[in-house]
Amino acid sequence: MKRLLLLAALVACNFAHAVEIQRWERIPLALPLIVGQERIVFVDQNVRVGLPRHLVDKLRLQSTGGTLYLLAKEPIEPTRLQLQNMSTGEIMLVDIIATPAKAEQPAPEPMRIVAGDKPGATKAAPHSTENISDDAAPARRETPLPVVMTRYAAQMLYAPLRTVEPVPGIAQVNIKRNLDLTTLLPTRPVKAGILGAWRLEDLWITAVKLRNTSSQPVALDPRELMGDFVTATFQHPYLGAKGDSSDTTTVYLVTRGHGLPESVLPLTIGLIDPKGARREE
Repeated sequence: MKRLLLLAALVACNFAHAVEIQRWERIPLALPLIVGQERIVFVDQNVRVGLPRHLVDKLRLQSTGGTLYLLAKEPIEPTRLQLQNMSTGEIMLVDIIATPAKAEQPAPEPMRIVAGDKPGATKAAPHSTENISDDAAPARRETPLPVVMTRYAAQMLYAPLRTVEPVPGIAQVNIKRNLDLTTLLPTRPVKAGILGAWRLEDLWITAVKLRNTSSQPVALDPRELMGDFVTATFQHPYLGAKGDSSDTTTVYLVTRGHGLPESVLPLTIGLIDPKGARREE
């Protein structure tokens, strides 16, 4: 079984809510807040935030691993924040404003800030050579395909369609929704069901819903997944107890050369507990 990789690049998908996507293109981004309601902002960079002194008592701001948690304690006039990339020093500008909540107003959806094209950036033309092949070389991707595919699948399932980032060449594939996935997490009290699948080049990605069937919370570990996977990414790191609002999540499984049905273990093998005991049928 191939080593599983938990994709940190998809921390933006850690909540099963719609995510507003904003692209940084040197234009200040608007970030409205509602007093008393926390808003989460995912940034595709490790950043630190410059907070004006007059907001210290008005705004609670926490930052960890490129994720910002903002909670306005009282109304805030339009104010500009600076987000600095810890690696490059680049500054992104975000304009916040906090207003009182209105009756039955929904909580603000998380926001994700992605990097736009740099000014003046152009695609370099290939160098001429006498030994060039007749077949065009595949386009070089800056982001690994499993990351691209997992992000796309998560957006297709949970983000508004207007915010889904297009991925050239990716296509949805048919897959049996009633596929028996008993062997996927055989040591955990979890029921699994397929939500959808997509293909790009020689990779397949399948989104699988996981639901806790026990009265105890379940911690999710990609190393416990049984099958032949390139990568595995949980939308949440744990499942709440059965009946709780957090008792369900999604795992995104990337496979190479074939889909999920050919990657999971046969049911007869699944009856053997990986720890050495035989499971009861």
